[in-house]
Amino acid sequence: MMLEIRNLEAGYGKKQVVFGLSLDIREGEIVALIGPNGAGKSTVLKAICGLIPTWKGEIRFGGVPTNGSTPAQNVARGMTFCPQGNRVFDELTVMENLEIGGFQLPKKNLKVRIEEVLGVFPVLKERLQQEAGNLSGGEQQMLSLSRAMVPRPRLLLLDEPSLGLSPNLVASVFGRIAEIGRQTGVAMLVVEQKVREVLAISQRVYSLKLGRVAFVGASASLKDDKNKLRDLFL
Repeated sequence: MMLEIRNLEAGYGKKQVVFGLSLDIREGEIVALIGPNGAGKSTVLKAICGLIPTWKGEIRFGGVPTNGSTPAQNVARGMTFCPQGNRVFDELTVMENLEIGGFQLPKKNLKVRIEEVLGVFPVLKERLQQEAGNLSGGEQQMLSLSRAMVPRPRLLLLDEPSLGLSPNLVASVFGRIAEIGRQTGVAMLVVEQKVREVLAISQRVYSLKLGRVAFVGASASLKDDKNKLRDLFL
């Protein structure tokens, strides 16, 4: 098992957001985390990667407890996080953004890793000296994914990769995510509001409602169940 979470509770200040959540991800598996706005999805990702503390429960990554670990420690273990919203460092070049993704790597390894990710996203190879803020929305998302892949993670946490993208770019980005999974075998936990798109590329799905797990099952079983999807989002 790549990631094991048992009875997680977390929140901000005195406000509890996540209540008794348990979740598993196997090696090489893509798992979707869905639910209405305010359900606690992003909070779960932040707790896993160490951006916020866990109040109760246990998180184990590769069999090792990570409660209290910093984001840098989790990156060193093989876990990376792609946040929603501002995905790139606008005033830095594409190459500088990629180098930040491998800040913990020796220089000789960093060069090899960057070449690897450029093989998956060749369009970025033509823009290495361009400021990231001048890229299109789809290219910025590709850069964000590439930067997260530079350390060659075992687990990739994605927070709404479709946010702000046009429908055509959404399809392209989800195609890239699926391709990364096939080519590298990295496990992924994907928070996403584009439910049908994320169910199409994932093997299993967890749905949250008010900070609690409301559904766990195979993505294929939920994808075409309109009544169940409606119930989960009401």
